[in-house]
Amino acid sequence: MSRARDILDHGGLVATPTETVYGLCADAKNDEAVAKIYTAKGRPSFNPLIAHVSDMEMAHSLVDLSPMAHKLAAAFWPGPLTIVAPGRDTAQISPLARAGLSTLAVRLPAHPIMRALISSLGRALVAPSANRSGSLSPTTAEAVMEGLGAHIDAIIDAGPCEVGVESTIIKVAADQVTLLRPGGVSREQIETLTGSALSAREQAKIEAPGMLASHYAPRAPLRLNRDHAAPGEAFLDFAGSIADTDQPAAYLDLSPSGNLAEAATNLFSYLRQLDILCQRDNLRGIAAAPIPGDAIGEAINDRLARAAAPRND
Repeated sequence: MSRARDILDHGGLVATPTETVYGLCADAKNDEAVAKIYTAKGRPSFNPLIAHVSDMEMAHSLVDLSPMAHKLAAAFWPGPLTIVAPGRDTAQISPLARAGLSTLAVRLPAHPIMRALISSLGRALVAPSANRSGSLSPTTAEAVMEGLGAHIDAIIDAGPCEVGVESTIIKVAADQVTLLRPGGVSREQIETLTGSALSAREQAKIEAPGMLASHYAPRAPLRLNRDHAAPGEAFLDFAGSIADTDQPAAYLDLSPSGNLAEAATNLFSYLRQLDILCQRDNLRGIAAAPIPGDAIGEAINDRLARAAAPRND
């Protein structure tokens, strides 16, 4: 931990576990360090970063939290919820991390290693997923090493991530709460707390990470909402939906019991495994079974839709 802190204190990059996915951490106020994140990931400069804090006092130093934002933070922090709020003029944050926006995305993570690292450094860390931009997010240290090993100074290996998909991102303006990205905290949980439906975001406006149309993608083509695999195609199942007579070229079930939380935990890892098999065995792609859209299923479907979207390359 002390070595990781020293690396960050001197402008280096450290891949660190969180409860959601592994993050690529840099000192949030260090322009050079933040620039290294954009370079290592190949991340567009217009795509803002999330500032991770160790406590509410640090969050208050960065953003102006309304009473509604306080209510949400009290309910879901520490945890997989990111709040986008007006940034303070005095915030110790590199302008690169804000991508020209007046707002700033802030999260208080639940993972003890991540929180201890932030607390030890004494200032916020920016920490997007530790992978090349647009590719599958890593939920293990091995996946980080495969994708970014040559671009980072250290990796803290704490095993697989528990949640498996990124944080939910909401924008809070007075009492209005807008869902920018579904994630580890469900729509239903937030709406139960606020007592009203979440507002819809502006589709064309990038206000937070994870809003690009094509994102979280394997190298192999991905087809969604399928009840079987085509010849030479891998199949990503849910709740054993595929017929016993079907024999896909490769097969994994996100949750044989139909548990959405288990499916979220396994999502990126299983997509990665099937993608590797597609490359190794020259398979035509991956077909994915339908996933229920309630609870964290909304986040799973969001990631799958972006993974299957047409790609710029």
